[in-house]
Amino acid sequence: MNTRRQIIAAIIAITTLPAFAQEKPKKEVLNLFCWSEYVPDSVVKSFSKETGIKVNVENYPSNETMLAKLQAGGKYDLIQPSEYVVESLIKQGALAELNMANIPNFKNLDPKYLKLAHDPENKFSVPWMAGSVGIVVNTAKVKDEVKGLKDVFSGKYKKKIVTLDDNREIVSWALSTLGLPINDITAESLEKAKPVIKGWLPQIKAYDSDSPKDKFKSGEAVIGVVWSGEAAILWRDTKGSGKYKYVLPEEGTHLFIDSLCIPKAAPHKEAAEKFINYILRPEVSKLISKDFPYTNPNAEARKLLTKPELANPASYPTGEPKMEIFKDIGKAAGDIDKMMTDLRSQ
Repeated sequence: MNTRRQIIAAIIAITTLPAFAQEKPKKEVLNLFCWSEYVPDSVVKSFSKETGIKVNVENYPSNETMLAKLQAGGKYDLIQPSEYVVESLIKQGALAELNMANIPNFKNLDPKYLKLAHDPENKFSVPWMAGSVGIVVNTAKVKDEVKGLKDVFSGKYKKKIVTLDDNREIVSWALSTLGLPINDITAESLEKAKPVIKGWLPQIKAYDSDSPKDKFKSGEAVIGVVWSGEAAILWRDTKGSGKYKYVLPEEGTHLFIDSLCIPKAAPHKEAAEKFINYILRPEVSKLISKDFPYTNPNAEARKLLTKPELANPASYPTGEPKMEIFKDIGKAAGDIDKMMTDLRSQ
């Protein structure tokens, strides 16, 4: 009888536990803030399946959009800034130092993409993908030889041009055509670039940093200045037929390196480092290249790529093209945005 009473009392005690004591442990979460069309869903799902970590993905179209949300208090665990933004965030003390003990697959990266000026000791960033900004030409519609930016904006292709929706990129193109340094932004250099850009803007049909390749597929654009990965997809989808040609501007262009970084206020730092280590596995990194064929900085993953993937001229350009990495330009970024806003409103 006493035993029965004890059992009943135990059941009552369990069912009257405080609500917090009955709650299941919360599932581990990772908040990933990344570029549009840059992280395959399959990779996110396989990471979640293996680790049990739920990944919330939010996209942005530009570094500036990402920075604005981060500075407004967005609680992200992983971000994908480009090299000059990594440099700026390090200066601001806004990034968490990586625990490399949690990222053993870091060893798979090509040394060419490590210890660069924006993060000399790779304490705060891990390369995701690299690439260039170049010219895509629909050779079925454009019969003239295109060597550089001056050819794109010659006036022959008015309202048939798509460009990135990126103020600093556009300004850098104008500076390149003038033979001026793309990282030396002064009032004088912007004043020289202004009339060049003013002549370009009426020729542009669309600004698109998310998926400029779609403008070629729809026929809206026959030529444009876009990310190399977008050009690589066009080349791949037409099986290298030559319909789409990728040209690195003879004036020079931007070599970008997008990295994974953990904001200092990240609520789930360990989960972020697990994700970084996961994507550095060669077989996983290979999947990223398959969906988004930028230049893969993972040397071990490149060994797994097919011959057609390695032969893609937008992913892996040959020769010795003139390319330069963007540097942090501080307050001059605001001067660029002001000038471009004024020009685009005219």
